[in-house]
Amino acid sequence: MIFVEKEAANPGASATDPRRELVSRVVASSLFAKAERLSTLLLYVCNVALDGRADELSEQNIGEAVFGRSRDYDSANDGIVRAQVSRLRQRLDLYFEGEGIDEPVRIVIPRGGYIPFFEPRPSKEPIPPTSPMPIPGSVDLPVESPHIARSRSTGTAVAWSLVAVLAIVVLLLSLKDLGFFKKAPPTHVATHPLWSQMFIPGQQTTLVLADSNLVVWQGMMKRDVPLEEYLSGNYRTTIPATATPLQKEAVQIAQGRYTSMIDVEMIQYFSQISQLEKSKLDARYTRDLRPNDLKQGNIILSGASEANPWVLLFEHDMNFVFSYDRLHDKSAVINRTPIGNEPREWDSIHTENQHHVYGVVAYLPNLSGNGNVLILEGTTIAGTESALDFVSDDSQLLPFLKQLRRADGSLPHFEVVLGTDNMSGSAVKNSILAWRIKK
Repeated sequence: MIFVEKEAANPGASATDPRRELVSRVVASSLFAKAERLSTLLLYVCNVALDGRADELSEQNIGEAVFGRSRDYDSANDGIVRAQVSRLRQRLDLYFEGEGIDEPVRIVIPRGGYIPFFEPRPSKEPIPPTSPMPIPGSVDLPVESPHIARSRSTGTAVAWSLVAVLAIVVLLLSLKDLGFFKKAPPTHVATHPLWSQMFIPGQQTTLVLADSNLVVWQGMMKRDVPLEEYLSGNYRTTIPATATPLQKEAVQIAQGRYTSMIDVEMIQYFSQISQLEKSKLDARYTRDLRPNDLKQGNIILSGASEANPWVLLFEHDMNFVFSYDRLHDKSAVINRTPIGNEPREWDSIHTENQHHVYGVVAYLPNLSGNGNVLILEGTTIAGTESALDFVSDDSQLLPFLKQLRRADGSLPHFEVVLGTDNMSGSAVKNSILAWRIKK
């Protein structure tokens, strides 16, 4: 590993430093082109380090220089730098395993610090033509595995490839309990209009994680699983007489218990929110929930009904709902009552390398009306990521909520549709397409 050296401060040498050229290529890539804040952050930390001033890369200085914070802001309560650097690390991984796969040097920002390292990458060994093709090492595979599953050609080998891909995210829930995933506290606003309602001091909020196995099963079987069948579990044990070899493998895959990397981010983020609000967070797997659990307390549901069938219980009262065309590998957000020039639906075609994806954030009453439900869902996992991005970014969320608040300051229930692009399995900057206030 090559540390950014002090000699880089020489203006003549730094102007043609190949490391600066590498940074420019990364910022110009499709992954960073629309991610203005991450691009600015990357340019800042790299330029400061390459100028020989790496010792200046503190959280306080970055917050002031990149995010416009005051010189004496409280970084203990304002975690914007830690949160954005965490996202920058993820985006760099996506670049160097995708567009930048052939870059001879990789930019790495080790956890626990903000100084970039420029790490030489080992030369690749040629793969003999007779060798079996390995599963690509791109980190977006765990995120997009359900949709990769649907786009691969049929065959038993595909099913076992899916098993290998899904194995990357197995035991994430257990790792959470062991404290493996640590993320800096999010920015905290006193009496936050949304989190003060979702996280009550001394009370428990339940986070229901998506079932990635269910998504894979439905994609391979080309049919939906209604909530009743999901609860019975018959789809996981019954092999139809007409099942193809691939579909038989799908039944075995459905028996596993996997979730997505976006759900891991949710565990990190909402765990920290619950601590700030002096509340409690209980992370539950979708399959372990029962209807009565949705009648008490506050609930967060991760994923659309394809990955979290419990969403179906709330769709009768929602304007923006999801539909799936498994034959043509498409999903869409249906707009039940368009207003003005709004479309009747927003379509997302999964087989396109760079396609539009959509997220929905719905804040609704629970089944008994004595608590709240927050649904974060998307046409793909990148769409669900856009929903999480929206609620975890107060620079977007708070101005939106301000529009909704009643005269007495209370927050009504609402739905909002978000549009974004899928770049190698990750969502880029999103925009608000439509929203509704629940009467």
